Amino acid sequence: MEVGGSCSDIQGLPEECVSHAISFTSPRDACRSEAVSAAFRSAACSDKVWRSFLPADYAEMLARAVDRVEFASMKHLYFRLCDPILIDGGKMGFFVDRDTGAKCFILPARELWIVWGDTPQYWRWVPHPESRFSEVAELLNVCWLEIQGKINCRMLSKRSNYSAYLIFKLSNSARGFRFPLQEVSVTIGGVHVSKFSVRLMEEQESSRLRPILRRPRIMWNILHHANLPQEPQEDLREPLNDPPVEAPDVPDDADEPQHDQLPDPNEQARRDRGMVLKPQTRQDGWMEILLGEFYNEEGDDGDVAMSLLEIKGGNWKNGLIVQGIEIRPKKRSCGDSCKREKDENVGISFPRRSYGDCCKRDKR
Repeated sequence: MEVGGSCSDIQGLPEECVSHAISFTSPRDACRSEAVSAAFRSAACSDKVWRSFLPADYAEMLARAVDRVEFASMKHLYFRLCDPILIDGGKMGFFVDRDTGAKCFILPARELWIVWGDTPQYWRWVPHPESRFSEVAELLNVCWLEIQGKINCRMLSKRSNYSAYLIFKLSNSARGFRFPLQEVSVTIGGVHVSKFSVRLMEEQESSRLRPILRRPRIMWNILHHANLPQEPQEDLREPLNDPPVEAPDVPDDADEPQHDQLPDPNEQARRDRGMVLKPQTRQDGWMEILLGEFYNEEGDDGDVAMSLLEIKGGNWKNGLIVQGIEIRPKKRSCGDSCKREKDENVGISFPRRSYGDCCKRDKR
């Protein structure tokens, strides 16, 4: 073959060879290959290529679907499964990641473990017009908030980095989610792999101000009602430049429930360092907050437990609407260095595992 020969040499390869080569790339690269030539378009759209991008057990997932999934080709099926479908009688949502084809799942609120979730005075289960599931969990009033979901590693794609998110909304009357901070964590086989603080509700500037009470003028009132001279003695006057006195702590048995407590110095310091994650708005109109990240090696590490809790403050909370927990591949960008990756949405950095094939598509 002459050096600098035309690209017709590679186009002369059998279509099966081209399809086989494209199957080792990615769905995005396969779509780009369609623009090379008519021969490449035929190879890139072949069922062999797009079947290789689908999870190995895609047929089982289709059999578990609540509604029959119609498709004309493997490529059509791939992009159809990029939108979640209900499986197992509506007890779980399933979809594939558009970029990698990795398996993703949504655990509905009914499949989560929610403390006091079955007690009507604390939580109620209602349908929601914007939820893909038949019902959601709505928080009425609790001071002990604890939500946990579990999924077995065998259900997930092997050698993949995953992120877990709580999908939720806050009602207009929601309270108690600014302070104290909520703690989120992920454990695999009972071992913590991720743990940090989040804030489900945006902080208001006014909530950072501590209420103050002026020093009571007890002696002044006594002198005033005793018909003594109106001007108190010099040493009884209240100095105008006295610092304000902080409000006393409310006792535990106070009649009125406390909602957003005042921030402590540690929480303020963490917030200033950018260590507190905030929720993001999804395309479907719901909110999501990161619960943690983990790496699924071979799927033999047992259950992955994802949780959100706030049990230390004792303040009352209400107005949280939980749709479920979504587990999907962690998004990452490849460059010259694969050591660290920055989450632009929350402004913090997470360490990336230095696996040799971290930037390659994992074969399932």
